[in-house]
Amino acid sequence: MAVEGSRPYFFGDVGCWSERTEVHKAASLGHASRLQQLIQGGASVNMVAVDSITPLHEACTHGQAQCVRMLLDAGAQVDARNVDGSTPLCDACYAGSVECVRLLLEHGAKVNPALTSRSASPLHEACLGGNWACVELLIAMGGSLEAYDLYYGTPLHAACANQHTECVKVLLNAGAKVNVARLHETPLHHAARASKLDMMELLVQFGANVFARDKHDRRPSSHAPPGSASQACLHGYETTPLTLQQLSRVTLRNLLGTRALEVIGQLDIPKLLISYLRYQ
Repeated sequence: MAVEGSRPYFFGDVGCWSERTEVHKAASLGHASRLQQLIQGGASVNMVAVDSITPLHEACTHGQAQCVRMLLDAGAQVDARNVDGSTPLCDACYAGSVECVRLLLEHGAKVNPALTSRSASPLHEACLGGNWACVELLIAMGGSLEAYDLYYGTPLHAACANQHTECVKVLLNAGAKVNVARLHETPLHHAARASKLDMMELLVQFGANVFARDKHDRRPSSHAPPGSASQACLHGYETTPLTLQQLSRVTLRNLLGTRALEVIGQLDIPKLLISYLRYQ
């Protein structure tokens, strides 16, 4: 079962090499020549271990791009699921291997596979690992910003809970909903609990509601460490609202949604204003 704030499943913690084939081992260790030898000898690239791990899962988990390419070229199932429902793309995203992610997508990997009760989306996994480059790539390929996971909520929740500010910035700029709630907790609640001042300010600038209440009727400021700079920051926002200029930017960005960056770039307005609307 998944636990909030940590990845629900990691191959190296389950099973042992005796339960895996030589193909699994070669893929995991990045022994490309050995893997090629096994493939040419007729070894199956889709053999699964007791936990439903395929060699492709192993290669993606360890960022072995050359082995990933060899397995895919040999007919490895690109969207195979392990016992927890994770696909190789999920594992590559968590590992932060942009090259592996590209290879999988080029071979038809689903960027938005159906979620199970035990699995998160590739975009969630990239956010959990703090891999903003993978986040950008997945969004460009249509990754769902609002995919909802039972344990994490949306990718934005996952990024905030795990304190990955760069991922938060990429998600918000792409149009992720800043006030989406998981069990009545918004991303700002997560950022406040982690006392991430830069992340909290970023969320507020994108329109996060500092008065949002969780299931215990507490504002984000109540989650910040007492007397901390983070709590003082949130109290400041509670007493001093955003300027009309800032509110206008938030309103426009909300109206444009996921098309904001594209549309703003086409507006016949001064470059300085375009940069402002893009949060640059």
